[in-house]
Amino acid sequence: AAASLPDLGATVANSGDDSRWCAVTEFLGQVPLLQCLPGSSIRRIAEAVQVKHYEPGDYVAREGEPVDGLCIILDGQAEVSAPANTEEANRPDYVLNKYDYFGYGTNSSVHQVNVIAVTKLSCFVLPSQYGHLLQTKTIWNAEETPESHSLMEQILHLEKLEVDIFRGFTLPEAPTFNQVFGGQLIAQALAAASKTVDCLKLVHSLHAIFLIAGDNNMPIIYQVHRERDGTSFATRKVEAKQKGLVMFTLIVSFQKEELGFEHQAAIMPDVPPPEQLLNMEEIRERRLTDPRFPMQYRNSAAKKKFVPWPIEMRFCQDSKSQHEPSLHYWFRARGKLSDDPALHRCVVAYASDLLYSGVSLNPHRKRGLKTYSLSLDHSMWFHKPVKADDWLLYVIDSPSAHGGRGFVTGRMFNRQGELIVSLTQEALIRRAKTPGQTPRPKL
Repeated sequence: AAASLPDLGATVANSGDDSRWCAVTEFLGQVPLLQCLPGSSIRRIAEAVQVKHYEPGDYVAREGEPVDGLCIILDGQAEVSAPANTEEANRPDYVLNKYDYFGYGTNSSVHQVNVIAVTKLSCFVLPSQYGHLLQTKTIWNAEETPESHSLMEQILHLEKLEVDIFRGFTLPEAPTFNQVFGGQLIAQALAAASKTVDCLKLVHSLHAIFLIAGDNNMPIIYQVHRERDGTSFATRKVEAKQKGLVMFTLIVSFQKEELGFEHQAAIMPDVPPPEQLLNMEEIRERRLTDPRFPMQYRNSAAKKKFVPWPIEMRFCQDSKSQHEPSLHYWFRARGKLSDDPALHRCVVAYASDLLYSGVSLNPHRKRGLKTYSLSLDHSMWFHKPVKADDWLLYVIDSPSAHGGRGFVTGRMFNRQGELIVSLTQEALIRRAKTPGQTPRPKL
């Protein structure tokens, strides 16, 4: 058996080590067993795997003998068969194909059945000493427990129920807004989709449709549909369900990083740096003691339990600009995030819906007017790598509102002035119903 990496198709037959490593990583990202792991773990597995080749009729594993580790079929077929003296009802005779796996990755045990090569067979083998790479306590990090992570990472933690099916929750500490927060749906659905794509491909665009309001007290089931897997691109459709109903749909496109033409016409606005601005908690504390605000408002605000959002925000405009159809603020995730590019894009997706559609209501706000808004659709385009625990400037504008719908556009810049993300959203914006008013038709 050879220990060197095999040729993964003609495209890398004569390529260097880096190309081979990328091809192995991409292959491992398609193995269902590994898709709940963070990209960092899959990359480490790609560095650790060995390759073994077998001729037809060779025993890959024998019943009762120790196994070398986890075996993943790279090419060819193998047959699983029990010894001849096994009862017929317990004979697990079936064929293993590409991406199928067997063996033990986390302990040095003996194999319970025979595995025999049916054709010429190649397998990736992850030796038992690397079995810890298969253990994951969260969706993003394989070494730590969820409690040791930031609240943002805990919100994005998904429980894997089956291949391409995940379950998410609304945590008590997370923003709720009387229904499941739209940014949570976008981010958790994107996290689910990201777990089904090889880690060399990252989301470059997403398009979300909000169908019905979600219940904060119920888990959310995310079903991922694999629409396409290409060499450079992959497409996923995600449906979020509660009570058996689809409440939210997300279409996501992923792309492998490549070099290409570049230009940037967008210019970051000239705003104060975040260190010179107040965050939401500091603004709230000032308002509680500011005599310009009515005492009734201050007393009511003081009685409400205040839970800081998992995203820290610092506003660039003062209260005089609150009626303008625009908003600029710096934001970042609280705490340190795990080093996984997919995670950081999910966090930015979560933050993108905070205060977003409300900007279309700004020109219409006046004393005593009660309104409500509900996101209808949401689109994002990721232009460059992003670090969600570093400061990003969110520039929001509302060019139009009509027919009960408000339209907003957004741009996100890093501190170097690079345009990182572009966004659009349309939301339902209405006057709130007053007592005795004829109910409006539901959306």
